[in-house]
Amino acid sequence: MRSWIYLFAAIGFEVVGTTSMKFTAEQAPFGGHLLMYVLIGLSYYCLSLAIKRVPVGVAYALWEGIGIVLITLVSVALLGEELAPEKAIGLAVMIAGILLIKSGTRTRAPATEEALAC
Repeated sequence: MRSWIYLFAAIGFEVVGTTSMKFTAEQAPFGGHLLMYVLIGLSYYCLSLAIKRVPVGVAYALWEGIGIVLITLVSVALLGEELAPEKAIGLAVMIAGILLIKSGTRTRAPATEEALAC
């Protein structure tokens, strides 16, 4: 369970860090870049903790997929970007893919739990 929390924290840090790039370019280049690098670094750190139990392919797919969906929605809601019908369809397909990947995923048990189960 903790690995999934790390994965969703990684996604959150990625979304905020990536979104801050837009503000960095327009407002405070030095401080904004520093914030962006820290958040992206935290995202990778949390992702590295998540893949201890979540398969790396699944973790990466969810990290990128959910991140892209959320960044797109944030850019529409907060940054005034347009959500064209093609983008909306693309997001729907991504969400369907994310749900399929997650539904077919089983978290690995630690070695000690596997040994005790025998």
